[in-house]
Amino acid sequence: MKYLLIILLLSLGIVLADETNGHDMEILKDDEPVKIEDKSGLSDEEIRKIANQKDKKEQQKDVNTTDVINTIIESDSKNKVDISKLQKSWEELSPTPKSYDWVQTKSGEWFKGYIKALYKDTLEFDSDEVGLYNFDFDDVVQIKSYQILSVNIENVAIIKGIIRFKDNKITIIQGEDKYEFEKNQIISIASEGSREKDVWSGKITISIDKREGNIKNFNYSAKANIKRRTAKTKLEFDYLGRIAGKNNVETANDHLVNEKFDVYITRHLFYTPLASEYYNNTYKNIQGRYRVGAGVGYMFVDTPKASWDISGGPAYMYTEHVSVPQDSNKVSSSFTLEISTNLDLELNSRMDLQYSYLFTLSNSDTGRYSHHMMLTLENEITSWLDFDISGIWDYTLNPQEKSDGTTPLQDDFQILIGLGVEF
Repeated sequence: MKYLLIILLLSLGIVLADETNGHDMEILKDDEPVKIEDKSGLSDEEIRKIANQKDKKEQQKDVNTTDVINTIIESDSKNKVDISKLQKSWEELSPTPKSYDWVQTKSGEWFKGYIKALYKDTLEFDSDEVGLYNFDFDDVVQIKSYQILSVNIENVAIIKGIIRFKDNKITIIQGEDKYEFEKNQIISIASEGSREKDVWSGKITISIDKREGNIKNFNYSAKANIKRRTAKTKLEFDYLGRIAGKNNVETANDHLVNEKFDVYITRHLFYTPLASEYYNNTYKNIQGRYRVGAGVGYMFVDTPKASWDISGGPAYMYTEHVSVPQDSNKVSSSFTLEISTNLDLELNSRMDLQYSYLFTLSNSDTGRYSHHMMLTLENEITSWLDFDISGIWDYTLNPQEKSDGTTPLQDDFQILIGLGVEF
């Protein structure tokens, strides 16, 4: 039964994401942006050709009649014109998108690959050369997309098209129509191409410690985060698990799965139509804990170097205990209030700090008060490989007493050290 409920909750999150992504016009409220589809009737390839033609016209504007006259006047005594003065340097030239998106950074370098998403001023970019890489949006000076992208413009609309970004302005091209906005109006960007994998990203961190000899120890822990992002929504799954043993006797076995689906109204305001959780820890007398809720949230800080949000709302919690004293109910449930916060800080070019905290208020049968806290230090080794150190603190104010009269401890601490792979 419990595994059926887990699958149902996760499936419902994916269905909601698909429905929101595919039918924005039907679910958007009056105060939310409309979705501007391309009505030109042109194919994606025809729109790309028009965008490339616009690029060529912009480059031709840089060489005008005045430039030609001045070059002739400055020619040497043999009346030879120095054509190099009319030619662009290689730093000024930009590539034509053919099968790939192109991104230029402040250093002048161009990167070829696929734009996966822009979220919280971080541009996720997938390149054959550097793998999955996150650019600070402030470090990006130009974007020339090959893909059809979906751009969420604050208080305006979600617009699909080929994008050009330059001089802190974004242009969205739909055939002969184009829309221009300032950089600070962009809430998010997501791929609208046929590749479903372009809207998915994630990271898995694994730590294994096995010892043989006089004492046989085995410790396994894993942490995973998987996201599906569009211009308007974010579906996120988190997993945290641990299995440990000593001298062939199991000493720990717990698993936590969270799902959260957010819909963005503005750059800072979002609501959560569905959030769910499954938790199992027999050593804390929890055979299975299930939670389903909803809420709203606000992004208080949203810069390339830092982000901080708070969200919360009501939920329903159902708990099955491993054992309880005689005449006690093995199952407990209650309505709860949940508040969560997430903080991301970029300490330097290779080190990030992440902090998350979730607390739950419920009745005494389901613990009264509990929280889950995680602090992670990410150290970048390569563009796709990190060395992570995480500290985790789980707390329950009123743990359920077992049938033998013992009561689990209120606190659980865990240190997770391992390698994280981004994809």
